[in-house]
Amino acid sequence: MTTILHLGLGSFHRAHQALYLHQLRESGDTRWSLTGGNLRPDMLDTIAALQAQGGAYTLETVTPQGVRSYTRITSIQRVLSYQDDLAPLVAVVADPATRIISFTVTEAGYYLDAQHHLDLATFPDLRADLNAVKAGRTGHTIYGGLVTLLRARMQADAGPVTLMNCDNLRHNGERSRGGLLQFIETLGDSALLAWVLAHTTNPNAMVDRITPRPTPDVRKRVKAATGVDDPAALMGESFIQWVIEDNFIAGRPEWEKVGVEMVQSVQAHEEAKIRLLNATHSCIAWAGTLVGYQFIHEGTLDPVIRQFAFDYVTDDVIPVLSPSPIDLAGYRDVVLDRFGNPAILDTNQRVAMDAFAKIPAMIAPTFHDRLARGESINSVAMLPALFLAYLQRWHAGQITYTYQDQAMDPATAHAICKATDPVAAFCADLTLWGPLANDERLVQAMRTAFNRVTLFARNHRS
Repeated sequence: MTTILHLGLGSFHRAHQALYLHQLRESGDTRWSLTGGNLRPDMLDTIAALQAQGGAYTLETVTPQGVRSYTRITSIQRVLSYQDDLAPLVAVVADPATRIISFTVTEAGYYLDAQHHLDLATFPDLRADLNAVKAGRTGHTIYGGLVTLLRARMQADAGPVTLMNCDNLRHNGERSRGGLLQFIETLGDSALLAWVLAHTTNPNAMVDRITPRPTPDVRKRVKAATGVDDPAALMGESFIQWVIEDNFIAGRPEWEKVGVEMVQSVQAHEEAKIRLLNATHSCIAWAGTLVGYQFIHEGTLDPVIRQFAFDYVTDDVIPVLSPSPIDLAGYRDVVLDRFGNPAILDTNQRVAMDAFAKIPAMIAPTFHDRLARGESINSVAMLPALFLAYLQRWHAGQITYTYQDQAMDPATAHAICKATDPVAAFCADLTLWGPLANDERLVQAMRTAFNRVTLFARNHRS
């Protein structure tokens, strides 16, 4: 049997890629199976639960109309225990039967700056990982982990392998490959660099399914509906999409038989998803938090917040992405309907995180495109203005949950909020804005937007 090794056994992978392979196996094509493990000691309880169940678990899905369905997923045939030396993962990758290594990483987890360069100056954990690998120890970032695994495959002469992203990074295959090659170059490992260039590919991909962190209620509903008490149960929306660039060096499952779109280029789908869905999601999370909402659907169903999101897409995004093979206005409406699904109970806390990576990746490109065309940026400016107001609440200790942001330097963020002119300080931040930092057009649009946000937050309590 041919193996896909997936790094990161989180909810999204188990509600998305694992489901597609499960459906293919259920159709009678059992040539491929999944093996899963983690590069870091995360989700140990979930891994233990999956191991006790032979890798099987139950997925609950729910439509915007509240119809729930249950699927027992069995495509993960092996669940690997975490070890600091990654020995179980190394053994799988050194096996020629493993043909794909897939991974789900947050935007910040790639440690790339606005020019797509490895940002060693900003991230001490990346520097520590680089030093560990140089000293012959195991790496635990995506790059250090892949170096450890790919060295083992090269030494075992196990043949080529595809490195497949399953996440929201724009141009994810190209950019993660660039980061990996830079990491290897910095190590000075010319033999591994040559091997990776000759024996791996990194297809770009677009993935989509809202998958909240599982709550105890999911387990209770699964038991009531199926009779199975499943500590690894999870839930997601009924909508699902996967678009992959068909660039596999060592074969792949016939995913197209179960609805995956295999294409020459994912760019149009990727831009639509990142700008119309991901950026809008963050907009609603920041705005909802400011007025006291806990869940995404609450903000989406609030007419003022929904209008912020609608105007951002309609006024500023659709014009710069047109013409498009996608019905962008129809996609916008589907996205807002999905976000308004009250059964999902997706939290603002989950969606609001990592803004210092999301703004440059998901929102700043629309600023660049609009300004290059000499057009207004008033609607898109509302999104970072909402985050600045959110950041000020965080600075004052007034966010009711823990804000997580791997790309944010807390000292810098506090300094922005303490500045005499927070808007100017925010617009000067290179991590957020890159070459747009201090651009007067950005500053003026942000001042207008921030005044609107201040009035909104003051007058629009939930």
